[in-house]
Amino acid sequence: QVQLVESGGGLVQAGGSLRLSCVASGRTFSSYAMGWFRQAPGKEREFVAAISWNGGRTYYADSVKGRFTISRDNAKNTVYLQMNVLKPEDTAVYYCAAANTRYSGTYGYDYDSWGQGTQVTVSV
Repeated sequence: QVQLVESGGGLVQAGGSLRLSCVASGRTFSSYAMGWFRQAPGKEREFVAAISWNGGRTYYADSVKGRFTISRDNAKNTVYLQMNVLKPEDTAVYYCAAANTRYSGTYGYDYDSWGQGTQVTVSV
């Protein structure tokens, strides 16, 4: 198991930006893929972005492609989600997740460790 702690959420106006961070501990960070998911009130959790163990491959949901960027710093055991041109529909609790493989997918069951979540609220 990996312990994950997210930060960086908050309230922002539409069109603004936020950067989420997630610090991992408990397993060699550079050995596994990482992902970001989100869950809005009354909706199911959905995939946002994923990154392979060395950052060489990234994947995005169509709804965030071109606006969000996932990256990682293995020296700091940290994965980031840069969110630009935020929209009210991006409002959700954002969770980072760790896989147990070097490459991972877009489904929740691909990941075996989850953070506690950080709230992102985008106002009109």
